[in-house]
Amino acid sequence: MTEILGVVLQFLPVILILFVANLAQKLRAQDQPYMPLAVLAYLLLALLFGFLALLGVALLFTPLALQRQPDLASQIDATLPVASWAWLGWGMLLPSLVGLTLLLKPVRRWIASISTLDAANPLHAVSLAMTMFIPIYLALTLGIGLDTLSTQLARQAEETGQPPVTLTFLWVQTLTFVFIALIGVGWLTRRSFGEALTRLDIVKPTARQVLIGIGGALAMVPVVSLLSAVAQATGVGVDANVDALTEQLIGPITQSPLGILSIGLAAAIGEEAIFRGAMQPRFGLIATALLFALVHSNYGLSLATLVVFVLGLLLGWLRIRYNTTTAMVAHAVYNSTLVLFATLAAQLLGNS
Repeated sequence: MTEILGVVLQFLPVILILFVANLAQKLRAQDQPYMPLAVLAYLLLALLFGFLALLGVALLFTPLALQRQPDLASQIDATLPVASWAWLGWGMLLPSLVGLTLLLKPVRRWIASISTLDAANPLHAVSLAMTMFIPIYLALTLGIGLDTLSTQLARQAEETGQPPVTLTFLWVQTLTFVFIALIGVGWLTRRSFGEALTRLDIVKPTARQVLIGIGGALAMVPVVSLLSAVAQATGVGVDANVDALTEQLIGPITQSPLGILSIGLAAAIGEEAIFRGAMQPRFGLIATALLFALVHSNYGLSLATLVVFVLGLLLGWLRIRYNTTTAMVAHAVYNSTLVLFATLAAQLLGNS
């Protein structure tokens, strides 16, 4: 129950703002007064960004404060050592300021002139600004440090006897992502459930589309394996902390067939609903693939990030050429295949 509440509360502000923005857009489409609701959505998002910006400023000055309090600094280093206060501070401050800027009407008009976004659409406005949550999330991960996160997760698992990510957490997060995607495209406000699924392009795939999704995924696996082998041989783009953190996050789940299948399906359903289903028609193929790569903050800025970007391009093309469901199939097969190969390789090395 705690896991469920934690996930829901984490995304509740986003859900609320998207819901209000959709209500405003519904009134706008009906030529009714919509600005009070639009302003409410903008204000809620601006308050959130304002809070994060102030927190970023505080983090930037934290090292100076800790110099005057060595005892407190020692306690922080012992509890949660920070890799970079600059990453934490600037990583919160700058994207928050950009997010606030994107809410300004002149900025929205300029972006609308070079994209498919509608400058007067409240939903487009808040969705555009919300993309700044992704670099903030990445900066938090890099600021704390992949090695620190890995160590903390291992300590937590040892103290609680529970893995950091359970199957329950995985599927609750996935269902939350799907709910956000549905709310984002107007379910419960402007569209029925069926209409929302149609907007997300989540449909029943044909047998041919399923085979295309499987084939696209399997074609990516040897490419990724080759890139990884080259990286290991040359040392380019390799970060041992990425593997350590990934092992802490999903290692325990990969010990069962159900876990391997869940890793593939959960990520495919949740991430594809949001990125390819909801976002790509508005932000385009390349921008969506980039945001998709950056949201995988557990990879830091490494070769794995580039691989996820390329994967995002492939999944985006499948969405354009076929539908989101085909992209889900490809994503699920790709993830499960890589995890299965990695698990088998680890077992073979352990038995040798």
